[in-house]
Order: sequence, then structure tokens, then C-alpha cells
Amino acid sequence: MIIVLIGYMGSGKSTLGKELATVLNYSFLDLDDYISDKENTSISNLFKMKGEIYFRKKETEYLKELINTSENLVLALGGGTPCYGTNMDLLTGNTDLVSFYLKLSIPLLAKRLFKEREKRPLISHLNTETELLEFIGKHLFERTQYYSKSQFTLNTDNKTKQEILEDLVAHLI
Repeated sequence: MIIVLIGYMGSGKSTLGKELATVLNYSFLDLDDYISDKENTSISNLFKMKGEIYFRKKETEYLKELINTSENLVLALGGGTPCYGTNMDLLTGNTDLVSFYLKLSIPLLAKRLFKEREKRPLISHLNTETELLEFIGKHLFERTQYYSKSQFTLNTDNKTKQEILEDLVAHLI
């Protein structure tokens, strides 16, 4: 079985994905890390050198490759992955796959992301939490229609990592 974690940056996809994979004795992959390994460069460099269209084509190619594996896998997607091309259709059309939208409120996302914005090129130019709140709000307005196509939506506000893991596992039983 393949378990796919979807959500905005900072929602905990990679952190929770690694933990869930350990609990289930599955493999774990972060799609952005997988793309970086396959392309032998960072995502930001890939954007700079070859452009977003090239990146999005590769993202879909590698997503197809990973979800058509027979391996038990927990896969964390990039925040934008579900919103491009047919990526969400690839996920919803696969019967060997379970998808979860890790939904975190805008204020909690902003609080979490503000501290680490230097490491995230998409938001590194934002200097105040107010600017970040507005940016996230706009993005989520555009992306929620895709994220909400996930099989399950888990509201993760004010939940511990352990509580979220228990919720994830409960939906898999």
C-alpha cells in the first residue's frame, strides 16, 4: 500500500511521514528529495537552471513512478504537487493508495513557517508575519480545492505528533 501525505509547506508531511513509516515498517520518501536525487541538484537550482515547467514535468514523471511501485511506501508530496497537471487525478485514481490532507490553520502555519522562512525560497522574501499570513491565505484559497480531494482530511491544529500519528493509523485499519 502507498500512503500519500498532502498539505501546505510546514504542515508536517515529512516529519509525520517518517514517523508513520517507522510505525508501519514502510519505506519513506519525500518527493522533493527524490526529485533532487534523480536530477542530481536541489529543487531551487532545478527551478533556476531549467525552469518551473521542466520541474513540474519531472515531478509528475517521478510521482507516477513512485505510486506505481508495489512497495509499501509513505510518500510526502511537495505543497504544490497536487495542484499541477493531473497529479491529483493520478492519486485519486489509484486503488492501492490512501491519501491524507494534513490540514493546519493559517495562523499556525504562519507561526511555524516564519521561523524557517530563510530555508524556504517561496517565502524567504516575506519580512513580517502579516505578510506571511496573507501569502499563505492566498495560496490555500487556490490549493484547498486540490487538497480536499484527498481520501481523508485530518485537522492537525493543537494536536501532538503522537495524536496525529494515532489518527493516521486509525484511518488505515
